[in-house]
Amino acid sequence: MSNIVVVAAVIVAEGGRVLAAQRAAPAAHAGGWEFPGGKVDPGESEVAALVRECREELGVEIAVGERVGGDWTLSEGYVLRVWLATLASGTPEPREHLALRWLGPGEYYDVEWLGADLPIMKTVEGLILPD
Repeated sequence: MSNIVVVAAVIVAEGGRVLAAQRAAPAAHAGGWEFPGGKVDPGESEVAALVRECREELGVEIAVGERVGGDWTLSEGYVLRVWLATLASGTPEPREHLALRWLGPGEYYDVEWLGADLPIMKTVEGLILPD
């Protein structure tokens, strides 16, 4: 049986800010912070799923950029694939999350990232911040 693919967007804005979303559910993850995204539907491409999820969860259109890393393990049977993205239109609003926060350099770890998202933030930090 193949893994269920979950996609996530690291939405990057001017000044190296990234968008973090606070989970509302399930209870085990509620209150934790993640990059927005969700499951890929059958017959849907991963990038199309990413665009759809950002539209549904945040009310925005994104421009998808480069993929970040390979497959990130979420839990048994689930794999996470991540892309950098920028806002193409709209202002993010928390339609399915408790809150949203823009985190700039020096603030990336001011939220309690979920276990799967913390190593992604560490990788992304190296991609978006100049040495």
